Amino acid sequence: MTVLLDGDNVRHGLNKNLGFSAEDREENIRRIGEVAKLFAESGVITLTSFISPYRKDRDGVRARLAPGDFLECYMRIPIELCEQRDPKGLYRAARAGKIKNFTGIDDPYEEPAAPELVIDARDAAGNMQSAEDMAGQIMAYLEERGYLGSSSGGSGGREHAAATA
Repeated sequence: MTVLLDGDNVRHGLNKNLGFSAEDREENIRRIGEVAKLFAESGVITLTSFISPYRKDRDGVRARLAPGDFLECYMRIPIELCEQRDPKGLYRAARAGKIKNFTGIDDPYEEPAAPELVIDARDAAGNMQSAEDMAGQIMAYLEERGYLGSSSGGSGGREHAAATA
């Protein structure tokens, strides 16, 4: 069983009282980490799709979960590509000064020090990878480590994990 926690959806409910200041981002990720922990403890693979710009916030969530239950997947995608694939126009609005504290524009992004998995937007030959290809790499990683139904790998053979991007 899996569940997806997405930044937009969570900010419409659980975290609707939070903005994008460093303090609010920290609380946003802390709350998501707690929800992911509850799911993981119930045996549910929890995929989290959040911009989590600060390393200390991600490390804080990792520390709250059991060993093997937090898998950090760093999606290494150039900001230029993020701006090209921006269906909501958020990057354009941030560049125009309409959105403040926007990660990668006027707020920093601290790359993970040691993520379990790194997915690059471009393959070894420099070609752009499709979303399906990148998802396939994540699935292969989870399969190889026993998170998808195998009794080996992962956290003592348990079939759950919380992941962040």
